[in-house]
Amino acid sequence: MSAPLKTAFDAAIVDLDGTMIDTVGDFEAALLLALADLQQPPIARAFIQRTIGKGSEHLITRVLAEVGAPAELFDRAWARYQHHYEIINGRHSALFPGVPEGLQALRDAGLRLACLTNKPTVMARPLLDMKGLGGHFQHVFGGDAFARKKPDPLPLLETCKALGTTPARTLMVGDSSNDAAAARAAGCPVVLVSYGYNHGEPVSAVDADAVVDSLAELPALLPKLLLAR
Repeated sequence: MSAPLKTAFDAAIVDLDGTMIDTVGDFEAALLLALADLQQPPIARAFIQRTIGKGSEHLITRVLAEVGAPAELFDRAWARYQHHYEIINGRHSALFPGVPEGLQALRDAGLRLACLTNKPTVMARPLLDMKGLGGHFQHVFGGDAFARKKPDPLPLLETCKALGTTPARTLMVGDSSNDAAAARAAGCPVVLVSYGYNHGEPVSAVDADAVVDSLAELPALLPKLLLAR
């Protein structure tokens, strides 16, 4: 299977939260502690799961509104959340099945890999290393790496430049409409995982080239994607 991959795709850009690692537990723990610091009521795990994915600023804003806290608390909430998350990062998270195998297979096929997430870079790098994934990636870019975040195409375009690839030969692998919208706007083919967060909406309704149940399915799928394009 490696020859078609080498001639068709030069690289892959892979999302983090909901795609490689189930991080809802980390988000929940940090948010509950931050809200307690501010004497605010707790937030439901289900709300967190359907809200994450658009960056920490968006998450904090939505959480404050959900618990009925004044928007003026944002700066304090952000500071407390960052403080707790840095300590908690990785403690309540776990790899999704098939992730190490899928990444290794893509590398074995000659693809260059980058992780692109809306999570702050300072949180993303240690998490990948903690879960044994850091060595797979030539680049790790967080939501603070560029002027705009996904679903804007800019992060994908800049990541392609860093990888030395063109968007048409760079696969985006994610879990949500954010990833798919960014990929479509950038001109990257896109595959989504079925188990991710996607803001509480079914991933089957998202415009993507394919949906997989595991990253381990990617090597066998990519030649078929080529035929369909």
